[in-house]
Amino acid sequence: MANPSFDERTLSFLNWFTALPGATFHPHIQIQDLRQSGQGRGIVATSDIAEETELFKIPRAAIINTLTSDLAKKIPQVFEDSTEGLENNEADEEGDTSGAPDSWVSLILVMIYEFMQGENSKWKPYFDIMPESFDTLMFWPRTDLGGLQASAISAKIGKDEADNMFRAKVLPVIEEHAQIFYPEGSKRMNEEELLNLAHRMGSTVMAYAFDLENDDEEPEEEGDEWVEDKEGKLMMGMVPMADVLNADVVFNAHVNHEDDFLTVTSLKPISAGQQVLNYYGPLSNSELLRRYGYVTSNHARYDVVELSWNMVLSVLKDHLRLDESTWGQAINQLDEEETEDTFVIDRDLDEPDSRGDVHGEVKLQQLPADLEEQIATFLKAVRKVSPASIPDKRKRDEISAAVIHQALQLRLAEYPTSEAEDQALLQDAKFTDRQKMAIVVRLGEKKLLGEAIQAAAAKINTMARNGDDASSEPSAKRQKSSR
Repeated sequence: MANPSFDERTLSFLNWFTALPGATFHPHIQIQDLRQSGQGRGIVATSDIAEETELFKIPRAAIINTLTSDLAKKIPQVFEDSTEGLENNEADEEGDTSGAPDSWVSLILVMIYEFMQGENSKWKPYFDIMPESFDTLMFWPRTDLGGLQASAISAKIGKDEADNMFRAKVLPVIEEHAQIFYPEGSKRMNEEELLNLAHRMGSTVMAYAFDLENDDEEPEEEGDEWVEDKEGKLMMGMVPMADVLNADVVFNAHVNHEDDFLTVTSLKPISAGQQVLNYYGPLSNSELLRRYGYVTSNHARYDVVELSWNMVLSVLKDHLRLDESTWGQAINQLDEEETEDTFVIDRDLDEPDSRGDVHGEVKLQQLPADLEEQIATFLKAVRKVSPASIPDKRKRDEISAAVIHQALQLRLAEYPTSEAEDQALLQDAKFTDRQKMAIVVRLGEKKLLGEAIQAAAAKINTMARNGDDASSEPSAKRQKSSR
């Protein structure tokens, strides 16, 4: 029998979902194939939908987690106290993994188990629509990762760390309880096959799982009912149909928790043909790509760039031209525990409002206060060692602004292509979707750095004007008093 098509799997999933006791699915929405726009499946309105319309309802019993899967009942000793989180169960440097797994690992184990059951799993139609491959950075070849250029996200992919975690916490459980995980008569997987499956299920959890711990708690603010838990500190679950929704910064639907159901409701009117969108948070495009495998123009407002303290120090050293002894004494004055290694450059914009809309100019207005404070602390240390090198606070402020300006220029120079070149490359048909997403990430970071450089230059100019005014004022006063 031929494998079912994309549309056949979608229909099978929808029929399975609507047959769940208590589940609902509004007649004016439809699951559609959005692969041509790089979005897989999505939910689209087929007719105009009013604000505060219940779009669909998900029974809690349909969620995949340690409470609903048979795995935790079959090997309860593995999952005991699994919701206590990493704080009580972190692996030590030698890889000790004694005790129960955290909720992140627990859900991956459950997902692997249910997937391996095949037709015997009650979630089989749901697994059939889950992605088999991902565009998250963990699955990119080195050639494509190179397109990110100097983006700090390249150091946060964590492929090796994930491999080590799977080998330490996931594969041993499967091996020890093989008779539970493998259906009778099924072929055993080798380590590489199990690792690949663990990565697939882990990436599915990373992209789609939500916190399910707040059933009886009031959320801090509207829209916070589902807080993604990537640190393993809360119970997590896979929620059928909710994860069919795509997400963006500008969105039109939210999820409410009820005792026995989760409901998805429209935040505002949704026009026919418009996609129903969820919200993943104020993430930069680089982080969106790392976690979920896509980028959007709206998320560019939350782009970030990291600036290292070592780069700032190198500029300070060139600027101050201190001898090695004086420089060393100033460095030793800093408290290592209170010294930041990296500073985040961002626009510090508000999140979307309660209707899923964004407001405000998308432009960096201020330089990072923590960076300015740390430079000021260092310059005070220099003045203690060498008072003549920095005579007063005004001089320190001038040095700080000049150093930040130069450090930002050096950071921008780490990207080998310009904004104009990147804009042209985005129009080149020979580039793959992944290559273009990498260009979008680095282009957004360059734009942000350009805004930061402009802000630093503006500060330097303002200080120069104020300095000129201040220097001319005493002379005017003297002239006036001499008459």
